[in-house]
Amino acid sequence: MTTHLTGSRLSIGARLLAITWLCAAAGLTSAADYQSINPSHANDTVLLTGHDLSAQQVIQVARYGAKVSLSDDARARSEGAYNLLLEATIEGMPVYWFNRGSGAGREASIFEGDAESPANRAMLEARQLQIFKSGEQNGVGPEVASEEVVRAMLVVRANTMSYEAATPALTQMLLDLINHRITPVVRARGTVGEGDLGPLMNVGATMVGAGEAYYRGVRMPAAQALKAAGLKPLKPFAADDSALTSSNAYSTGQAALLLADAEAALGWADLAYAIDLEGMNSSITPLSAVVQMNRPFPWLNWHAKRVLAMTRGSDLYEDDPKRIIQDPESLRASSIRQASAWQSFARLRDTVLMQINSSDHNPAIRVGLSPEDSWELSTPQLKKFFVHGGPRNHHQHGYIVSNANWDPYPMANDLEAFTIALANMDAAITQRISRFTSPFFTGIQAPNEHGWGRWGGGFATSSLMQEIQGLAVPVPPEGNAIVQNVEDMQSQSRLKVARARLAVDNTIELLAEDVLTGTYWLELRQKNQPARHFGPAASTVWPVFQKEVIDHELTGSLHDRAAEFLHAHSPSELYRDLLVPAMPSAASAP
Repeated sequence: MTTHLTGSRLSIGARLLAITWLCAAAGLTSAADYQSINPSHANDTVLLTGHDLSAQQVIQVARYGAKVSLSDDARARSEGAYNLLLEATIEGMPVYWFNRGSGAGREASIFEGDAESPANRAMLEARQLQIFKSGEQNGVGPEVASEEVVRAMLVVRANTMSYEAATPALTQMLLDLINHRITPVVRARGTVGEGDLGPLMNVGATMVGAGEAYYRGVRMPAAQALKAAGLKPLKPFAADDSALTSSNAYSTGQAALLLADAEAALGWADLAYAIDLEGMNSSITPLSAVVQMNRPFPWLNWHAKRVLAMTRGSDLYEDDPKRIIQDPESLRASSIRQASAWQSFARLRDTVLMQINSSDHNPAIRVGLSPEDSWELSTPQLKKFFVHGGPRNHHQHGYIVSNANWDPYPMANDLEAFTIALANMDAAITQRISRFTSPFFTGIQAPNEHGWGRWGGGFATSSLMQEIQGLAVPVPPEGNAIVQNVEDMQSQSRLKVARARLAVDNTIELLAEDVLTGTYWLELRQKNQPARHFGPAASTVWPVFQKEVIDHELTGSLHDRAAEFLHAHSPSELYRDLLVPAMPSAASAP
């Protein structure tokens, strides 16, 4: 099944999430403003293995309501980790965030001996239930008003939690929340990016019937939502609070949503560029083999071939005495800027896919690993954390060690790098829109019958670029020594992904101006030269855009209609049958 990823207007999710760092009024996220999903894929099921979850599948679940199931291997992997955790207590091993405390309390003993002894079990059940209930109070408002954002967090955590020592009941409850469309009320602020503890504790509260949640888009007490779905509240045990919350699923889920929307935005940028080249009657020499052979950057060469394919067969390849020898730099360099944005996108894509298919949990648990598997594991320090295994866990052995895996810096860095690359691409787009106002470059004078916003330039374009410029300023590196000087690093992933999503949304808005301008100039060129031939990109997109945006009797501004068009149509939907060179992998790019 193919999902058109631009079917949901990005600005709903991106703009509402942007309030987490813009500090907009909490009233923006009232129950009346809650953005429920359209569960058009509710009959589909995504299989979670822990290895191969894609951004497309996150979109299916988060945005379109698909259900999830856990593969047998993934379920067995989690149960093996859980049994190893319990065995560690029998063997007297100290385990961070289980029989020892967490954070500043890591050296404090929570209990001694077998976790499943009657006394310890009773204590742990009461302790875990109290921790889960207290999750209702975690975080700071405003509330997340986008159902897809919370569902994206849930599906990412369900996939990655298959590596953790979760009780089978916790695993099943997480799947049940997704499949019954019980969406916890989550507070947007409460994470510094080194583990999204606050938002995930909000989820934990819903699991035990505390606080409030949305059931199929309707807000109600969490206990009522569970009852309506035929579910009993979770009875957490062991280290379930750690298994659920020690993760970056809140930021990572949004990054997966970003991938789908960013790919659509970049695709539209390429289509708009092809249209602009035709509208400007440009010289295509910068895309030619002569130029590309002299500068063999794989992504630049790939993109030049892509745009050549989009314009092939047009009059741009015929001699025209009115065509100037060289376009403005924004037209000449757009391919370079857009290729660089694609390269940054591909790196982010690979990083996010790694993040959603691996463990970012502390402690790390690896069943089956032995001292002889790596030299350091055989040293006295590491052997302290080796679980030998016993009858109750079928003699499975392995390691349980503390770590810094919840530092999501590969993803955090690539989020900012992509935002900056996108802004640099947008600078070229902004300038090339404005160049259509110059007869020196166009070769003909526009009658300006439509005014700004259709024939080139204007306040809207500049205003959008000003917003994008602000989003491209990196978040200053941060290190606050919180929790008694223990948690002294922060990656600010929440802020970085919100900025990136808003930058993508503003890019679509900017491209709406670009397509309005480019198609106007296609129309003008054809009026002046009725026999003129356009390339496949312009010939495919322009008639549909003309029919749905320009000729359609709709209320509202041309810009709004154009932006809605770009959100409603994926580039591949309009350009699916045309020759497009294969994208190089991120690893092959310099």
